[in-house]
Formats: sequence, C-alpha cells, structure tokens
Amino acid sequence: MIDDEGKQLGIMTPADALKLARGQGLDLVEVSPTATPPVCRVINYGKFLYQLSKRQHEAKKHQKSIELKEVKFRPQTSDNDFSVKRNHILEFLKAGDKVKATIMFKGRQMAHRELGWNMMQRLVADVAEAGLVESRPKQEGPNLTAVLAPKKTGGKSASPRPRVAGTPTERPPIGAGSARPKSGEAGAHKSEGGAPARAADTSVPAPAGSAEGAGGTHVAPKTAAVPESSGG
Repeated sequence: MIDDEGKQLGIMTPADALKLARGQGLDLVEVSPTATPPVCRVINYGKFLYQLSKRQHEAKKHQKSIELKEVKFRPQTSDNDFSVKRNHILEFLKAGDKVKATIMFKGRQMAHRELGWNMMQRLVADVAEAGLVESRPKQEGPNLTAVLAPKKTGGKSASPRPRVAGTPTERPPIGAGSARPKSGEAGAHKSEGGAPARAADTSVPAPAGSAEGAGGTHVAPKTAAVPESSGG
C-alpha cells in the first residue's frame, strides 16, 4: 500500500486499504497487479488518467510512423509524366515513407506487358540511390506492382588504418640489408650451405688439350724449370 505522497504503508487487506482511501476522499488504484503482493496506491483516479494520457501523447511525438504511398503509371506514360512521378517517389523515400509503384494495364495493353516490366525496371534503377526493392515486381491481375523502401542511413564504414609517418608501407625482402657481391668480384663468399664459395677464376684459361680435373676445373700445365747457366 502506497499513499498519495509515495510513502509505503505496508501490507494491508483490501477492505482496510479501501477504507483508508475513502477517508481521504481519494481512490484506490492497483498500479502493479503482477507484483507479489500486488501494489495499490491512494491517488486521484481522474488525475492519474490525465497524467497517463499525457505520457502516451509525449511518447507518440518521438515515434515516426511509416506510411505507404502509392504512385500509379500506365504502360504508355510519357517521359515527362514518368519523370514527375519518379521525383515524387524520391521525395517520399527521402522522407522515410514506403512507396508502392503500380503500373496499370487496360484492355489490349495486357498483350504487351513487357512494356510495363521495362518501365518498372527503369523506375527501380532511377530510384536506387534513395530506395531499395522490398517487394519484387509481380503481376496482380491487370496491375504490375512493386514496393520500394527507403535506404537506411547512418551506418559506419570501415575507416582505413592510420599509418605513422616514416614507416615503410611494405615489408622489405629478406636479405635486402646486405649488398650482393658483383659478378666477377674476387674473394670467397659463403653460400647457403655454409661452405666457402669458389673464388672467381682470374687466370688465363688453359689451352685446348690440357687435362681436366674432377669437378670440371682446369689444371694449369706445369712449366719446366730453366737451369741457371753457370758462367756463360
């Protein structure tokens, strides 16, 4: 039990609570029937209804109702009329309303329904920047209909990751820090296996017919020692 000032009076029987409310000239209103035990309050019921309707009215102000607009075409609609009606559809979509586009066939026009389908495809392509097809075009008796809905805005696009000035954009290749030896440069270098590489051969190649050793290396011919002359 809660009085008109919001003070809790404890658990009371319905008869005692009703007697207390009538003694103050107020009403006994059950404000929370699902609670255990149920919660009742001593208030002015007319004032309570007024405040409740006022809160509901304020809540409706912040709610936007989506209406379904309808724009009708003919298979033989001229280009100027088509442009005017298309602009109306764009205005409705930008305002947040849905649009039902209807192409009406009459009499012998039913024999050339491809004209209506072509017009509907053209309309969907023209309003693609502001609306999406919610209900695909379908033939309903003599009418070809499609429902267009406004696009949802406010989505966050993924922003590119910021780069620190001066940092390389690509990972350098392995071994880019060490300079490669130029071809023909003398000196031994280690190969990938760890064994020293053969130094570049700068000697004069052996003449044809000389013996070749294992591994395909040329063996330089032995030169005969010239004896020193002893006096003459």
